[in-house]
Amino acid sequence: MSKVVLITGGSSGIGKSIGEFLKEKGFVVYGTSRSPERYASSSFPILKLDVRDADTIQTCVQSLLELEGKLDVLINNAGVGITGPIEEIPMAEIKNNFETNFFGPLEVIKAVLPQMRKQGAGLIINVTSIAGYMGLPYRGIYSASKGALELVTEAYNMELKDFNIKMTNVAPGDFATNIASGRFHAPVLEDSPYKQSYGNTLKLMDSHVDSGKDPKVMAQAIYNIINTKKPKIHYKVGEFMQTFSIVLKRILPDRIYEKLLINHYKL
Repeated sequence: MSKVVLITGGSSGIGKSIGEFLKEKGFVVYGTSRSPERYASSSFPILKLDVRDADTIQTCVQSLLELEGKLDVLINNAGVGITGPIEEIPMAEIKNNFETNFFGPLEVIKAVLPQMRKQGAGLIINVTSIAGYMGLPYRGIYSASKGALELVTEAYNMELKDFNIKMTNVAPGDFATNIASGRFHAPVLEDSPYKQSYGNTLKLMDSHVDSGKDPKVMAQAIYNIINTKKPKIHYKVGEFMQTFSIVLKRILPDRIYEKLLINHYKL
């Protein structure tokens, strides 16, 4: 029987590319969106789910199980970007980012684990970010929310070892998607002490996304992981220098690594 895959945030960007790729490979694919009616032309079904709403999560998972009777792979892809000087980002936006990027994925995991335990098998793939491995200027909240999910995955893997349920992270670098248009941007305030450096960094970040890799590269990586008997806990997918930056962070003294980031962002 074909494996059944649920992809949160599967209506656009990386999630959509993953869904289309897996469907072509013979998987039974379901995506999710807060507004599934907007994606009637999707090549795979889109179910209603808001990762910030536990009731919609439970309803979505139950609906899928009624349709398919099983769930083999969860891809926790739904997420939202956020930029700005940490001092100037409204606390409500910081909490919303963690609700979407961290607490939401945890709720989805909790909703699918009973079924995977019942099956005696399952794979959960959390889509994080290379930004989650380092505190990036003007993306500190995003780095923190993605980094939190990376660490929780490590703990979860040990807790789930007796149930044949595997969990892994896939940290993408910059991909050519519409993520920049959907993230929260703290405004560049005229009277802000961060006006010049934040404004310049914002332009640099947007240019990185515009020139990013094709999302199909991420889809291929996900496919390879699903077909791996013993997946690693951490995967990184992106340009060489983005993935290599994680290695540099491990081996360089903190201040030297910080200096590299400062030079990169021209701060």
